[in-house]
Amino acid sequence: MNHKLAAGESVSGSTANRELGLVILGGRCSVTSSRGEWTGVGRRPNVFAGMPYALYLPIDTTYSVTAETDCDLALCFCRAEEAYPAKLITPADIEVEIRGGANATRQINKIIRPEFAAHRLLVVEVYTPSGNWSSYPPHKHDVHDPPGEVDLEEIYYYRIDRPEGYAIQRVYTPDRRLDETMTVRDGEMVLVPEGYHPVVAAHGYNVYYLNSLAGSARSMAASDDPDYQWVKQTWHDKDPRVPVVTMEMEN
Repeated sequence: MNHKLAAGESVSGSTANRELGLVILGGRCSVTSSRGEWTGVGRRPNVFAGMPYALYLPIDTTYSVTAETDCDLALCFCRAEEAYPAKLITPADIEVEIRGGANATRQINKIIRPEFAAHRLLVVEVYTPSGNWSSYPPHKHDVHDPPGEVDLEEIYYYRIDRPEGYAIQRVYTPDRRLDETMTVRDGEMVLVPEGYHPVVAAHGYNVYYLNSLAGSARSMAASDDPDYQWVKQTWHDKDPRVPVVTMEMEN
């Protein structure tokens, strides 16, 4: 769920039987809730200008978010039964991974990791430079077979650094029972219920996507499509354009 608030506007709700990861895509806000209060949350003006702030709220929490500046918010919900402490996540808490190689290099900002105290919710954001591939080799996580793979549903929520830009995403199962290729634009979402799901950024456009996942275990273990695993052996260097965003951008 995405909310864009003008300075002074508010949005309220209850997590009920869900846990919530509130990711500040841009702007600064304050949050009052039945689990605590936080002010001055957020710093980057947009996702391409810095590192994220986020707030984790557990089940049975009422909340109200008020924009201190114009604010762009992503609300990542998933069903849960166990309650964990509310927690503010700052840029200093984010683990950054530079994954892949060559023109499949991308930046992963890990916001709610498997080690985080939550029931099911996992959240990361991914930056894919112009022309690069991401979620590649194609991988899937639709079978509970730890430690190699766990069953996770996933949502991709996209932002593109220019309004006319786009990404292309394919979602397919090994038997091709599901086999879809989509053109995805700024502000659009793709649901990945199962199967492999690679992404490519159109040349000239940097692509951001926010991944919200939940499923059978607190793990992000996935298995690659065996037809494409060989490409990893060709990666000798990282793309120098990555990382796309850093802490220093906001200072």
